[in-house]
Order: sequence, then structure tokens, then C-alpha cells
Amino acid sequence: VQLAESGGGLVHPGGSLRLSCTTPGSIDVKLVANWYRQAPGKERELVASISSFGHSTNYVDAVKGRFTMSRDDDKGTLYLQMNSLKPEDTAVYYCSLKKITWPEVEYWGQGTQVTVAP
Repeated sequence: VQLAESGGGLVHPGGSLRLSCTTPGSIDVKLVANWYRQAPGKERELVASISSFGHSTNYVDAVKGRFTMSRDDDKGTLYLQMNSLKPEDTAVYYCSLKKITWPEVEYWGQGTQVTVAP
């Protein structure tokens, strides 16, 4: 599974960005979809996740109420709408698709840089 993120860039505090993550073809509904981020000097953290079949969406506390994740399986695309951005949101953002049945496999994109600065 090949994934490619886009939509990153430089934005002022309070601004918005929408990240996209595309894969050729459609997305298997049984895969869990994730957005992670990694800031300089920090470990990669899970930002948002949509369960298989889209039953539930979860967010890390730091982005609740500001970020919205969605998935369009037919179009093979994940989205992360980011509003009210803060400097602490600066990071490389990665999408992933995870097969949670044995054997577990997680497919990653190459990442897209998001920088929030005055």
C-alpha cells in the first residue's frame, strides 16, 4: 500500500490547513486509518484515528475540538482538517493504514511538514 501526504506548509497561529493522504485505488474498510506527527526532538505521537469500518474516531487531547479526521475509502483518501493551529502543532505529519488482524502490518506515507509560526 503506497501512501502520499500533501497539504502541509507554513501557516500563522490561528490559521487552518487540510492535509490529504492518498493511495492508488480504494482503501480497505477493514484497515484502521491514522494520522501521526513528530516534532523535532520528540517521539512520534498518534494524533487522530478512525477505526475499521469507520465506527469511531479518536483524537489526542491536544487537538480535540480543533482537528477533524475523515476518510473516503472509495476515493482512497484520508483527510486531516486542522483549525486554530498553534505553534506547538508544528511537526511532520504522517498518515498510516494499519491491518490489525494477524499478521499486523502498518503502511506509512513519507510525511508532510506543517509549520505554525508568526
